[in-house]
Amino acid sequence: KNMEILKINETPVRTSKNFNINNIKLENIVVPEIIDSFDGLKIINESNKVIIEDYNFNIDLNYGLGDILTNLNKQKSNKNLNIIIDSKKNSEIQLNFDFDKNNLNLIENINIVANEGSKANLIIRYKSNENELAFHSGIIKVLAKEGSKINLTVVNLMNDNSNNFISIQNEIENEANVNYVFVDFGGNVSITNYYSNIIGKEAENKLYTIYLGKNKQIFDYNYIAELRGEKTNVDIDVIGALNENSKKHFKGTIDFKKGAKKSTGNENEYCMLLSDNAKSIALPMLLCQEEDVLGNHSSAAGKLGEKELFYIMSRGFTRKEALKLMVRAKFNKVLDKIQNEKLKEEIIEEIDKRL
Repeated sequence: KNMEILKINETPVRTSKNFNINNIKLENIVVPEIIDSFDGLKIINESNKVIIEDYNFNIDLNYGLGDILTNLNKQKSNKNLNIIIDSKKNSEIQLNFDFDKNNLNLIENINIVANEGSKANLIIRYKSNENELAFHSGIIKVLAKEGSKINLTVVNLMNDNSNNFISIQNEIENEANVNYVFVDFGGNVSITNYYSNIIGKEAENKLYTIYLGKNKQIFDYNYIAELRGEKTNVDIDVIGALNENSKKHFKGTIDFKKGAKKSTGNENEYCMLLSDNAKSIALPMLLCQEEDVLGNHSSAAGKLGEKELFYIMSRGFTRKEALKLMVRAKFNKVLDKIQNEKLKEEIIEEIDKRL
């Protein structure tokens, strides 16, 4: 096993060094040398309109998490899935990746092609019950062809000893809609690189994230959306809570390229600090090479209001229960987007456990 120093998740545009957010440097990350097969995948609700096959494809990324991890996925992946969506009604397919002591390392590449006018809900869930040190490096590539509508829910419920790395890349054509919900709770470190190339006119990309940090967990998000088509729209919404000594970095870049007339981009980031030692850094960026576009960004971090806590406690709840209620209330906006009740229950249970 190799101990690596990973300097990853570079922002597309450099900012002043003292913000300390242009990339993240992780020391002593154990990158597995020998990768056995991964047998912990279960596919639920298979549909003949959604073909899932083993397949090796080109996984070059515009951004990604840096050479060490991208090369790991190129050379040593133990799951390569090609998912072709032809369904015209919302098929729901769930991919459950379960880690245990026989399935500790998952290096997966998932290629998703949504054909013209197709619709689907895809759930990709990563979970480890035991406290083994698991390692996950995943690449998800999506091509959303004309008029397709795809909802992806990516759920990380790995244990706190694990390391979780995900790179996502979307290409969105005319009038296609791609929506993501990220539920990011697990991992000693959990690092996400997300890139959308919104090329079609009237194409749309929405991205909702909730995260919950405890102990010394580190979350690092680098979300990049480039709008190239006319009347395109991107929405980035990130809500999280940090307890104890956990840390989060958020970098959100919305880039209006030439050709993106009459497009809109919004990013909102809100962090609840549940302890004095938790740290949150946010860097929302708007870049623009086109006229007649509308971009908004906001970022806020705050402690949960003592007044509200006091009010809830005066109704007979303990401080812990009051905290849970307030975090849940903030998360509901995102949880309501998850149609699958069983998955929602599992996530809510996990929130209660982690708080």
